[in-house]
Amino acid sequence: MGSHRVTSEVGPLRSVLLHRPGPELKRLTPSNSADLLFDGLPWVVRAQEEHDAFAQALRDRGVEVLYLADLLVETLEQPEARAEVVHAMVTPTTVGPSLAAVLRQMLLGLPSDELGRIVAAGLTHEELPHAGPEGVVARLAGRGEFVVPPLPNLMFTRDSSVWVDDHVAVTAPSMQARQRETSLTKAVYRHHPRFAGSPLLYGGSREEAWFEGGDVLVMAPGVVAVGTGQRTTPAGAEAFALRAFASGVAHTVLAVPIAQERATMHLDTVCTMVDVDAVVMFPAVADTLAAYPVTPDPDGEGLLVGDPRPFLEAAADAMRIDRLRVIDTGLDPVTAEREQWDDGNNTLALAPGLVVAYERNTETNARLEQAGIEVVRIAGSELGSGRGGPRCMSCPVDRAPLPACPPTSSL
Repeated sequence: MGSHRVTSEVGPLRSVLLHRPGPELKRLTPSNSADLLFDGLPWVVRAQEEHDAFAQALRDRGVEVLYLADLLVETLEQPEARAEVVHAMVTPTTVGPSLAAVLRQMLLGLPSDELGRIVAAGLTHEELPHAGPEGVVARLAGRGEFVVPPLPNLMFTRDSSVWVDDHVAVTAPSMQARQRETSLTKAVYRHHPRFAGSPLLYGGSREEAWFEGGDVLVMAPGVVAVGTGQRTTPAGAEAFALRAFASGVAHTVLAVPIAQERATMHLDTVCTMVDVDAVVMFPAVADTLAAYPVTPDPDGEGLLVGDPRPFLEAAADAMRIDRLRVIDTGLDPVTAEREQWDDGNNTLALAPGLVVAYERNTETNARLEQAGIEVVRIAGSELGSGRGGPRCMSCPVDRAPLPACPPTSSL
């Protein structure tokens, strides 16, 4: 049983959950890539090489790397977990009642490693079993059409779960192409021996309000920023805040509206922490990003929502520091926009003042180093085609706590 606790964005990273891209990426075509949320068709072998180098860079700095696929295969050895995962991928409403019965029987009987591969890569019409009634769905499916869609976004492990203190939120993705991902992470957290018993902040149910991990920044112990926009709704932020307060893992949630655009799909596409008192931030939003401070209602079980304030000021106050230093991502608007699109703001902190970033964002990386931040550069020409950087591709499950500092006032 490993340790699982995350109380900041920059505490020394001990353990992280990754997913090495696999056969699911080979399912992408020009006709389906947009629906599957990719802006291009990655060269899969090169994407795997880049991801392996990313994982090795973490190991070289003492980080334990856990792979979602390995944990899933081990989890699928348990009948209850296997049934949950198969039920999520094969429902009568998606494949029809006739085919659902046939597919479930086939999938439940597979070895765990083969079932794990299909869970990620999906099934086409040609790969369906030919035993029993096929039903309307199978008969009408065209050549190469997916009956069970693949999950090419699995490598962005940040979005399907997020740890806050010693609790984990299994999220509720907004996009149909990603909604089945949470059935895998939920099964792992519920049934894998390493995680079984971990308290849940969010249930990963399709009935939950939209809420994704890329919108969550654990800025300091008890202080969590939640972006609301394309992927996380205000209702999701409120539901999360209520549960975080009730469980005692947060005393302040900052609800941060962001533009509902592809380029700014999550809060961590425009802002990430790089030190205990520093953020790297897209300059176009640095002066306009606002936060609504949300705190527990001392007189009841509800919450209090304060007036909007500049994000940097509200965050510094909640963190009890004088100010947050800002490192912006370009000297001119064109460079800033280019590097923001290429995930220049999407850094993964390994420790205070030490981050992993894509090597392609030369201006942002140079500005980070000028500000005293050490940058571990990784290749991402193929990994970036899904619009995600090192932070998107990693779900920290354990960080060392930061040294306690006496609070200071920002007033």
